[in-house]
Amino acid sequence: MTLAKINATAATLTKNRTEDISCMSGMCATCVDGCLGMCEIGKSAIRGAEVIYPQPFGIITAASQKDYPIDLSHFNIMGTAVGAIGIEANSDVAIFPNVSLESRVGKDKGIKTLLPIVIPGLGSTNIAKINWPGLAVGAAVSGVPLTIGENVCGMDVESKIVKGRVVHSPELESRVKLYQKWQRDGYGEIIVQSNVEDTKLGVLEYALTKLGVRTVELKWGQGAKDIGGEVKINDLKKAQLLKERGYIVLPDPTDAKVIEAFKHGAFKEFERHSRVGMVTEEGFAQRVKELRDCGAQYVFLKTGAYRPADLARAVKFSSEYGIDLLTVDGAGGGTGMSPWRMMNEWGIPPVEIWSLTYQYAQFLDKKGKYVPPIAFAGGISLEDQIFKVLALGAPYVKLAGMARGPLAAAMVGKTVGQRIGEGRLPVYYQRFGDDLENIFVGVGELKKIYGKKFPEIPTGAIGLFTYFQRLAQGLRQLMAGSRKFALEHMTRDDIAALTKEAVQVSGIKYIMDTDKDEVKKILG
Repeated sequence: MTLAKINATAATLTKNRTEDISCMSGMCATCVDGCLGMCEIGKSAIRGAEVIYPQPFGIITAASQKDYPIDLSHFNIMGTAVGAIGIEANSDVAIFPNVSLESRVGKDKGIKTLLPIVIPGLGSTNIAKINWPGLAVGAAVSGVPLTIGENVCGMDVESKIVKGRVVHSPELESRVKLYQKWQRDGYGEIIVQSNVEDTKLGVLEYALTKLGVRTVELKWGQGAKDIGGEVKINDLKKAQLLKERGYIVLPDPTDAKVIEAFKHGAFKEFERHSRVGMVTEEGFAQRVKELRDCGAQYVFLKTGAYRPADLARAVKFSSEYGIDLLTVDGAGGGTGMSPWRMMNEWGIPPVEIWSLTYQYAQFLDKKGKYVPPIAFAGGISLEDQIFKVLALGAPYVKLAGMARGPLAAAMVGKTVGQRIGEGRLPVYYQRFGDDLENIFVGVGELKKIYGKKFPEIPTGAIGLFTYFQRLAQGLRQLMAGSRKFALEHMTRDDIAALTKEAVQVSGIKYIMDTDKDEVKKILG
């Protein structure tokens, strides 16, 4: 890690006064009496706990700035000049457009995807809500599963809750129905996730029985933080409603002195926190059975960057109770309001936790146990990274979990679409033209697929679809170079480790040892 980032970062809108920084503390080499306090310490002296979280809340996503010892750049993709697997070894046939990127997950392999991608939980945060049209439609038309994250019903002020159970939530219903409306030829899946509060409210039961959802996800955590989900609330009545619904709200919005301070502008936002779960095997088994009895065709589990013993529990419980997809999220990033220092300093980094997951899955596989389909998540954004995680976890990993990348594509698509409508395109884009078809290269394909329905597609969705099209072509090219023409043929030998440290962590062969036995045979 670059230690100067300890006390100053764009994430918390802080910076140091001097260029020279103390390596251990991140403080300026000389801390001067009279400084107004632009650094993390100084701003904390004025705004306290507000500075724990990335800012400005509601319009950003955030990810760790820590330089982990091993990352995906420590591996290279291995190509070959020989043969083709999954297709005829013919130069006129084995061309990259013929690479199949379809994948199947679920114990019965009943969920099919056009791309080996799943978008993990995007829940009650403002940024997920305001960009949902782009995310839902874009994922649906791309054949990519999309997860509705935690706390959506609890945060919906229009939710109808009877005897502590949700019976109607316009927000959750609209999110589900929008994806279902645009789902393409049965590809993809809309998934509803739950945490502690969602379980108490009966959110998954509501989704299964009232909204036509068939896939639900239990959540043990995420790679961004070691505590429950949190958001900020700038409305007093809403803060009070959320406390009434059982959330932890800080400061207490029912306290008279707090109310007075809020009205006078001493602070402008309340924090809403979720509770941490208490995992037991008995409780997990019971919950899975309850959901299946309620009509769940597929039950997923998402776990975060907890210690190895917890990962082992996730893998073992998923095997024992027939989980249909296990998502393992490495430390470092999130789409909500994760504490910034926690985001940087907590948990097992991606390559390390992915490597442990492979080891545990392989252990159960060798014992003849069921190994669920697995998704790896944690900072994946482009096609080479997708290739590497699929190879790193082969044959168990079927999907790459991606949230910040798809959300960024949807946000840019939405913004550029607005600018086109307003006639205020930046010069950067004016060189391509001045209308949708000239600006977004994915428009032609979408018009071909949807015809007269195309004008209903939001530009955020066009942006996400176009981004996914880029990933698809890039991934096909990389797979064709490795002569693997379908995902099921990918192996751990498709990548090589560039450092001995990467070898030690991952078990992937060192690049100088790759093909050693075959080389001896070739050379005689």
